[in-house]
Amino acid sequence: MAGEKVDLYIIHGWTYTVEPWTKTLEILKKNGIRVKMLHVPGLTEPSKKVFTITDYMKWANTEIPDGAIALGHSNGGRILMNLCAAKPEKLKYLILLDSAGVYEPTTRKKIIETLAKIGRPLKKIQLVDKVFHRLTGSTDYSRAPENMKQTLANMLESDRNLDFSKVKTKTFILWGKKDTTTPPRQATKIYEGLPNAELKFYANWTHAPYISNPEELARVLTGLVGKMKK
Repeated sequence: MAGEKVDLYIIHGWTYTVEPWTKTLEILKKNGIRVKMLHVPGLTEPSKKVFTITDYMKWANTEIPDGAIALGHSNGGRILMNLCAAKPEKLKYLILLDSAGVYEPTTRKKIIETLAKIGRPLKKIQLVDKVFHRLTGSTDYSRAPENMKQTLANMLESDRNLDFSKVKTKTFILWGKKDTTTPPRQATKIYEGLPNAELKFYANWTHAPYISNPEELARVLTGLVGKMKK
């Protein structure tokens, strides 16, 4: 998409393929929304590095131009909130989709459970079932890449220092009431902490609405981005 204007940049969550996003992206394109899905190092862009939140902030700052509209899903939301806290003028608008970023004390067991929850919806997709079971299934946690296990631990720990009040960017929080990975209480916590945010819950959305409700998600984003572009 070099040289082409982009309406919306997306940073995906903890996933090793963006294949599940295909339907949502196709609908957005048909609706005239030009989207660029960024491939997160260590996840959909292979890397053996152990990443910190600072590494991911620097990466996102390079990949996304100033004044853009960006959406972060799950871990992608965590990355974008940290970026906006450090650079308040970076984005024109921020969209958080079932975002990570709320600190809750974690243990190794919690990390295993988090990986398992992230991978669970993707098991419905035959093409990636085997990959996700190997990389995020709780019984196969020990077989996940060592660098990404440590990276996930770094991400969860980074939430301890995320100050929502520093995220001045106008933010739209979209959240599924059926989300069990980043439950609705976390949406409320983020909303209460952000100084310039709107929050909307969707009754039938899960943590991954691009899988459970792709048409509705695309419709919501089309309307939202359309207004932002004006």
